[in-house]
Amino acid sequence: MPKIKSAKKALRQSARRRVVNEGRKTVLKKTVKAFKKLVQENKGAEAKAALIKVFSTADKIAKTKYIKKAKADRIKSRTAKMLKKLETAK
Repeated sequence: MPKIKSAKKALRQSARRRVVNEGRKTVLKKTVKAFKKLVQENKGAEAKAALIKVFSTADKIAKTKYIKKAKADRIKSRTAKMLKKLETAK
């Protein structure tokens, strides 16, 4: 355990931030997973709505600097590519 006052505060801050970051990670994973499930089931209309949610979530999380902007762009690009592949297969 830290003894210095600033170290105690840093420990409290890091604990709070860890909880918030775990929540962000979970939200991002769940939205992407839900989208992929819809693509697997060939549900194009629902997948389109889920894609918008994936875009929004990725951008919000990148804005907080939990993930880098480039990673958010990569996630968005890959999910959009999946939807396009689904639509062209029909």
